[in-house]
Amino acid sequence: VQLQASGGGLVQAGGSLRLSCAASGNIFGINDMGWYRQAPGKQRELVAAVTRGGRADYGDSVKGRISISRVNARNTVSLRMSMNSLKPEDTAVYYCKADQSGMNYWGKGTLVTVSS
Repeated sequence: VQLQASGGGLVQAGGSLRLSCAASGNIFGINDMGWYRQAPGKQRELVAAVTRGGRADYGDSVKGRISISRVNARNTVSLRMSMNSLKPEDTAVYYCKADQSGMNYWGKGTLVTVSS
């Protein structure tokens, strides 16, 4: 499984940003797929994830501000996450993750910086 992430960047507090992730390669059996983030000096945490069936789960710190959606196609699985009302504490490196039969695949991180 290869994960290609896009989006991220610098945004002012209160602004919005969209992150996308596309899974390709041997995508058969991908179950949960989602975004995690890691801020300096902190552990990696769940931002949002969605099951193959479309059920979404959100981290407590982002509930109400983020929406995630997923499209399962024949040769790829696409993930899109919209982040609104961004806060400086949302600043982190965001990682896309895919779970395939219990094995986790991580994409390269993309930096999101929210200025106050």
